Amino acid sequence: MSIHTQTVFAGALLDKAAAVPDGLDAWNGPRPERRFGVYRNNVFWGLVESLRSRFPVTAKIVGDEFFTGMADVFIRAHPPQSPLLLAYGDDLPDFAEAFPPLEQLPYLADVIRLEIARSHAYHAADRAPLDPSALSGLAAERLPELVFEPHPSLAIVRSDHPVLTIWSMNSGEISPAPIEPWIAQDALVVRPRLMVNVHSLPAGGAVFIQALRSGKSLGAAIEMALADNPDFDITANLAGILQTGSFIAIH
Repeated sequence: MSIHTQTVFAGALLDKAAAVPDGLDAWNGPRPERRFGVYRNNVFWGLVESLRSRFPVTAKIVGDEFFTGMADVFIRAHPPQSPLLLAYGDDLPDFAEAFPPLEQLPYLADVIRLEIARSHAYHAADRAPLDPSALSGLAAERLPELVFEPHPSLAIVRSDHPVLTIWSMNSGEISPAPIEPWIAQDALVVRPRLMVNVHSLPAGGAVFIQALRSGKSLGAAIEMALADNPDFDITANLAGILQTGSFIAIH
């Protein structure tokens, strides 16, 4: 099958109005419209269910019927680029932000980003988290020079909305209730062992961890966090990254 034929075939699979590509035959007739229609339907629903299984909280928030319709539009605009569907939907947040029917749900794109971070963490490489005792024998004057190696599963999701609370209420982590106050939240996603964990970050925590993750020294990361938020608590945030297993080594 030529590249042109493959392109036409793939395009027809995602376009319900497209004609059956030329050159196809079936055992029961020269024009296999019915069989191609069944195959096209199976491909479409397979992709919809792949997205639904990866974004269950998003599907719950908008409802199954709306999610199917949104997935229909998304699939046609963003067909899979790989036979492996583990990362399919990584560009769904940007799509959701520009999707007119979601104008009344401005937080949904960040909920999707949180679900993506969780799925990436689930499939990340296994590495033992840093033992908190690794810092106990170091001289105090050396601490600002330390560089932390991040866990492969580590991710930060920052939002102008209470994204962690919204996700928690719709995933069964906590009971639904009115969200008051409606404030920005930053979430830490990491899988130090078997389970993917999602943690709420305190003031300055996201900037602090992102700086460490990018290779900044502990001293530089603290300075960046304090510049971002004067309420940054050095002791609490340092303890937090050790307790959550966000890093695997220090250098």
